[in-house]
Amino acid sequence: MKALRHVFTAASVATLAATALVPAHAQGVIKIGEINSYKAQPAFLEPYKKGMELAVDEINAGGGVNGRKIELITRDDNANPGDAVRMAEELVSREKVDILAGAFLSNTGLALADFAKQKKFFYLAGEPLTDKMTWQGGNQYTFRLRPGTYMQAAMLVPDAAKLKKKRWAIVYPNYEYGQSAVAAFKQLLKAAQPDVEFVTEQATPLGKVDAGSVVQALADAKPDAIFNVLFGADLSKFVREGNTRGLFKDREVVSVLTGEPEYLDPLKDEAPNGWLVTGYPWYGITTPEHKKFEQAYQAKFKDYPRLGSVVGYSMIKSAAAGVAKAGSTESDKLVAAFKGLQVDTPFGKISYRPEDHQSTMGAFVGRTKNEGGKGVMVNYTYFDGADARFQPAAADVKKSRAAD
Repeated sequence: MKALRHVFTAASVATLAATALVPAHAQGVIKIGEINSYKAQPAFLEPYKKGMELAVDEINAGGGVNGRKIELITRDDNANPGDAVRMAEELVSREKVDILAGAFLSNTGLALADFAKQKKFFYLAGEPLTDKMTWQGGNQYTFRLRPGTYMQAAMLVPDAAKLKKKRWAIVYPNYEYGQSAVAAFKQLLKAAQPDVEFVTEQATPLGKVDAGSVVQALADAKPDAIFNVLFGADLSKFVREGNTRGLFKDREVVSVLTGEPEYLDPLKDEAPNGWLVTGYPWYGITTPEHKKFEQAYQAKFKDYPRLGSVVGYSMIKSAAAGVAKAGSTESDKLVAAFKGLQVDTPFGKISYRPEDHQSTMGAFVGRTKNEGGKGVMVNYTYFDGADARFQPAAADVKKSRAAD
């Protein structure tokens, strides 16, 4: 029997030898489980998925991360928080993913953040904009890429206050993102312009705006300016009806996200002139890092990038950088690695703030212009998310995350 212990076939010897030469961390792939509302929000999420694919291709072509290739596994959450959690359970327990990522809508993002907290599993949110992702209720295992509602409002408010308009009307989708954006804008504008009045608020069901009644209600309030938070198909209906009824004539409009090509392009010749917006003027960004990204994206997809493309790309690049720094895919090690992590993106270098897990990715602020039947952004400036003007005070962050 002793002799049998030393009998190996040639094949088994070769296998053992090959295994011995491969570091333990290099065996297998790094699985990223990504969950999103692909069917419900295709305008943003189709380019976003392409951005992720480009990043995966680039990373794997360069040898992967710590010798391991990246595998992306996506699931559709049907724009439903319950479905998002079920998808997360399936990805973690059945697919054995190393990282959870994604979410577009703020309510699904919060559901995934709670799942991450309960399961002590690392989650990188690309898009959900509610401030609850990183501040009120933010948790140890959740990090976010895009600037949230407070940050985007803080970037818009200085120019909004310069308009010196006293009577403001507000229109927003009545769910977590819309509510968060309105709360931040009202707080910051009131601080910058104490005499401001909010004369009416129209809270519409997400994806089901009754544009005619909303526009009429806004017009009846006779505001000097409008703050708009609608996006996607709701935005298109609102703009069309507002143009028809003259709502925007001689009236200032400040609008979150409207300068993103995902939402501005579909408006075509109905695109508004002169709105103050956050967005993505891809056609005018000349930095080397953006030109490199734009050219690679165009070469692969024969199409121009949207903001979703940048978010998807930067999210995967962030995940890879975190794994490389951690030297592991264990959640607690990833959490430690992401605190202060620096990542190269098409918008330049960003970092993830240790105190709240919010990245310093910024946003472009400018004006809309209808140029030959197509909406574009003009007179825009990139505001860096690392600028203290666009973040709440450190004491407020600490207080809001007290339960972390």
